[in-house]
Amino acid sequence: MTHEVAGLAGGLPTPPRRARRRASSAASRSRHDARGGGPRRRPPEAATTREEAGLAGGLAGGLPKPAHDDAQTKDRSMAKSSFKLEHPLERRQAEANRIREKYNDRIPVIVEKAGKSDIPDIDKKKYLVPADLTVGQFMYVVRKRIKLGAEKAIFIFVKDTLPPTAALMSAIYEENKDDDGFLYMTYSGENTFGQL
Repeated sequence: MTHEVAGLAGGLPTPPRRARRRASSAASRSRHDARGGGPRRRPPEAATTREEAGLAGGLAGGLPKPAHDDAQTKDRSMAKSSFKLEHPLERRQAEANRIREKYNDRIPVIVEKAGKSDIPDIDKKKYLVPADLTVGQFMYVVRKRIKLGAEKAIFIFVKDTLPPTAALMSAIYEENKDDDGFLYMTYSGENTFGQL
């Protein structure tokens, strides 16, 4: 009761000690940011509560590093090879023929990422594409599968050339299908081949 009365006697109520400390440290942070030092972070050992220690440790230390090293990651990425290297010709031909017989209105397409592209890998390589789909519509499907943002460009190549986006997939298939019966397309985040 005396605390409230003392606060009123000065004109405005006095905030509790913790609120004054927070306001003081917030003012200090804003002065530090104004000087160009960026936000200050308290090291984990200087944290006052367990919650602050956990938060400060997460901000200062970052995420824990994975248990495997970079050599293992490189081995895994080099192990990914093209569909042609993973499957023998006879098996690919048999699969393409089976698909064409069962789904005569669809085109078997293999989509792979270009070698040095910085775009994410696609989760699925084999597609059964409707014959009346355009290349542009198929590009949209690929963008969705790799979850590519609208600000990033994607280029799709057939035999190292950019097909017209208005061309039907059936026309591209008839002109460019491989000996095994599949249409092979690669995608990249940049126009690496430079041909139109």
